[in-house]
Amino acid sequence: MDEQEVDRIYRDCTRFLTHHYRKTPQQVLSELAEFTAPELRADRYGQGEVISGFEQQIAELLGKDAAVFMPSGTMCQQIALRIWSERRSSPNVAFHPTCHLEIHEQRAYQRLHHLNGILLGEPQRLFTLEDVKKVAEPLAALLIELPQREIGGQLPAWEDLTAISGWARERGIALHLDGARLWECQPFYGRAYAEIAALFDTVYVSFYKILGGIAGAILAGPADVIAEARIWQRRHGGNLVQLFPYVLSARKGLQDHLGRIRQYCDKAGEVAATLAQFPQIEVMPNPPQTNMMHLFLRGDREKLASAALAIAQETRIWLFSSLAPTGIPGYVGFELTIGEAALDLSNEEIASLFETLFARSEEQ
Repeated sequence: MDEQEVDRIYRDCTRFLTHHYRKTPQQVLSELAEFTAPELRADRYGQGEVISGFEQQIAELLGKDAAVFMPSGTMCQQIALRIWSERRSSPNVAFHPTCHLEIHEQRAYQRLHHLNGILLGEPQRLFTLEDVKKVAEPLAALLIELPQREIGGQLPAWEDLTAISGWARERGIALHLDGARLWECQPFYGRAYAEIAALFDTVYVSFYKILGGIAGAILAGPADVIAEARIWQRRHGGNLVQLFPYVLSARKGLQDHLGRIRQYCDKAGEVAATLAQFPQIEVMPNPPQTNMMHLFLRGDREKLASAALAIAQETRIWLFSSLAPTGIPGYVGFELTIGEAALDLSNEEIASLFETLFARSEEQ
């Protein structure tokens, strides 16, 4: 089946297991227009109440002195690490082997900022304080991602997190939080966002993932660091003439979804428990620690994908977009993120859909 036909089937679906409900650009912009006050004035090169007010709101939510809105998290994180590197007079920055900077950004931290990335621990587990202690070179900064996306959204225990933070601060090592999915961590830790962020010197958060914004991110931290980050933002070409559509979309996403994060996480636990009963399914982590998990399905990749498309055509329910090879022989996998859409699927219905999926795949 060609990509156009797959896309047609997807567009015909009305219910989804993963993420939020699909919206067309027209729907997104119409809702944003309704959300926008008629008297609102646009920002210009980062100046104006629409952007400064939002930056202050997020700084307060995270318990930081200041914040700056940028078009992307890639920009936020490279800039933060560059600043800490120069202030610590060391190019060495340490992070998990599956860090976004390492596997998704074409080594930009190295090519653009001349930073030396030191990988901590092993790809399939969280790194520990012992892994950090093994680093022989002097570190400028340590980056921690909460949750660790590439291993199913795993989170370190609060005690482990505070131990790493304390150890780094005793040695003058800056701690930076990759909080692309920080919003989803709060139910697990049971602590305010500001208390979690207090363990870190700088924090990056995203607005286009679970919050459903168009794009955009914020870097928060000490006032002098954020002032310097604004200079680097201009150097990166990120100080756009106007950012208000992204800022307004981020504000709307906070309003619509932040208060529902616990529901998404609770539903993820229910879905994991439902699917873990299948002998053909492995869930990682189980139980989920946020609203995301990795599902490993035993079976043939092409047959499972074909069965899922047939189910989508018949029921107009979309289960997953693609299946990837795994390190487990005979298994394929996908990342499942629970959002608004899954709340409208009962656990019994989800179980029935996967029963059908495996039965169909075995018939082919």
